Amino acid sequence: MPDPDMPEPTLPPEAPVRPKEVRIGVDLLIDTVRTLPGKPGVYRMLNAAGEALYVGKAKNLKKRVVAYTRVDRMPGRLQRMVFETRACEVVVTHTEAEALLLEINLIKELKPRYNILLRDDKSFPYIMIPGGHGFPRLVKHRGARAKGNTYFGPFASAGAVNRTLTTLQKVFLLRSCTDSVFANRSRPCLLYQIKRCAGPCVGYIDEPAYKQLVDEAREFLSGDSSKIQTELGRRMDTASQAMDFETAAVYRDRIRAMTAVQAHQDINVRDLKETDVIALHRAGGQSCVQVFFFRGGQNFGNKAYFPSHALDDEDGAIVEAFIGQFYDSFPSPREILVNVAPPNGELLEEALTLKAGRNVAIAVPQRGDRRKLVENVELNAREALGRRLAENTAQRKLLEGTAEVFKLAAPPERIEVYDNSHISGTNAVGAMIVAGPDGLVKNAYRKFNIRTEDLAPGDDYGSMKEVLTRRFARAQKEDPNRDLGQWPDLVLLDGGQGQLSAGLAVLTELGITDVCMAAIAKGPDRNAGCEQFFMPNATPFMLPSNHPVLYFLQRLRDEAHRFAISAHRAKRSKAIGQSLLDEVTGIGAARKKALLRHFGSAKGVAAAGIADLQAVEGISAAMAKKIYDHFHSAG
Repeated sequence: MPDPDMPEPTLPPEAPVRPKEVRIGVDLLIDTVRTLPGKPGVYRMLNAAGEALYVGKAKNLKKRVVAYTRVDRMPGRLQRMVFETRACEVVVTHTEAEALLLEINLIKELKPRYNILLRDDKSFPYIMIPGGHGFPRLVKHRGARAKGNTYFGPFASAGAVNRTLTTLQKVFLLRSCTDSVFANRSRPCLLYQIKRCAGPCVGYIDEPAYKQLVDEAREFLSGDSSKIQTELGRRMDTASQAMDFETAAVYRDRIRAMTAVQAHQDINVRDLKETDVIALHRAGGQSCVQVFFFRGGQNFGNKAYFPSHALDDEDGAIVEAFIGQFYDSFPSPREILVNVAPPNGELLEEALTLKAGRNVAIAVPQRGDRRKLVENVELNAREALGRRLAENTAQRKLLEGTAEVFKLAAPPERIEVYDNSHISGTNAVGAMIVAGPDGLVKNAYRKFNIRTEDLAPGDDYGSMKEVLTRRFARAQKEDPNRDLGQWPDLVLLDGGQGQLSAGLAVLTELGITDVCMAAIAKGPDRNAGCEQFFMPNATPFMLPSNHPVLYFLQRLRDEAHRFAISAHRAKRSKAIGQSLLDEVTGIGAARKKALLRHFGSAKGVAAAGIADLQAVEGISAAMAKKIYDHFHSAG
């Protein structure tokens, strides 16, 4: 990367002579540099289609961008980027820290080909204690935060947060039911019977006592577990001395549950109140970044990431890009420990501090327990990358075997599998899943609501035609040159000869001749292992029941079936949840609720007269007539 402290740039008087298509990008950047200010900001390199090739930040835009005009000094990867550049867009910022934050946002949004990319940025679960209720519940939470609630986390997985919730229920007896269930119970639920709830819904505990339990849970999640454990021990002794052995047993069970949590800590992390530990390991041309979350002296789990980057990217640059993109999704902790120092560590600290509104420190421990902790996380990164490389090797062998089965010229980089789902033709949906060298590509999955109105109920062939037509017509429009990775090397249809014929008809109609298409159908008794495969101009064939490729294709087919069914169920649930009243303009949630409460159902509203409608609170004479006319108009 260009040196930010280099002297004021001077444009080369005469760039080396190159072919015209190579000089276009260089000449464009030379013209751009002439008008750039010497201020902080963000620049974007765009290709001919207007897509972002690279997003970068600079302390001095003019100094940074001019370096790209000297292509002979850059690695081949950046040379290719410059040669593809057809436009350069610039945003000026007040500070370099603001530029870094903007760069991170743009990289996550645009996913430029030549940037280091964090491919998995799913949200993490938290434990939430809502505010504004006398008996707040303990609940798992994902998504945006609301003011007034208390959040603890993040946890690395749903499993980690569920285990913690179970422990908290045992120790602090806080409710987990919804507010509506809480308000309408007349008897305690099963959680009270198994001693995981104090029974506030039926008055078995008053508000001050319940508030004390909530405060203790907050202290525990904030790291003050020893204080709470000591207090529970004192209460157990007091109850024992008073011969109240039942109460003493309750305290004993709560202490045991708390001790179990402390015993499962693999590493001594009592002094880590709000710390994430991040370690990078590289091997085989790939990288793994392992993240451990420590909150309140407890290990909240860990997760492995495999960022996309070039072979010549430095370790520090990978860690820096990861940290920036990772903490753009959720609040950063007060302390981040790493095994490799980011090249712009102080700037990254400033940007994270600016975003979080409090100090955030990044450190590389050199000795002591913290150094051992980072080494442990690095060991986990090494093992996770080893497992991934082994899985990729196995996946590559399966893809090579798939190429042999379907007579492909090379192992497929993208396999698309299609399936349909419906009940007697209603709520019909089509589904597409995608697999490649790294396994299932879930962010490429697509579902299709069947739109053809004159389609006969249950017409699977017609549904398949619609899905494939929409899929490949869009690919022809958005990726005509087939350089964006949207075109499959193999298409598998769930079905037999009929589905294959429908699919081939679509390809013929669209003029597509170079996509391999096949169908996979279960045997006569629909037994797994007896699948038949159909290909154009070929006799249907079967694979041996112990063939590894057969199992691989079965899994892909089953995944497409699962995804299709889930899409169908979601559509059906949405349709069930809709009401006839939703079609009446001017009927909002409040009026809809009032009408349903008065008449009992939407059908009752539809059958009501104007006078009856007008008797409902919030329904004026004009609105009553509007509702009546909607249900009684001709046609």
